[in-house]
Amino acid sequence: MAMQFTVDNFDKEVLGSDVPVLVDFWAEWCGPCRMLGPVIESLAGKAGGAYKVGKVNVDEQPDLARRYGIMSIPTVMVFKNGQLADKSVGVVPEAKLAAMLK
Repeated sequence: MAMQFTVDNFDKEVLGSDVPVLVDFWAEWCGPCRMLGPVIESLAGKAGGAYKVGKVNVDEQPDLARRYGIMSIPTVMVFKNGQLADKSVGVVPEAKLAAMLK
């Protein structure tokens, strides 16, 4: 299951992670976000410690959304060694997200 990232745990869990981290910026009311949700959960189930997968609800965490300039959702970002390594906006296939983690 995907983790829930908040202002309180983002720096530790994402920026301080020693494995790649996929972060899904989403909202409950967003239809495309709901379409991407099962893809995110599938990736989370396959992580096996090789990477982390988590979600940021932009309605509940507006400071994080502002911090990363989120203008459209869903936006998926991959962080490696505390740095933004890749970004995708919109619904994309699982294979593309998996490739972003490599």
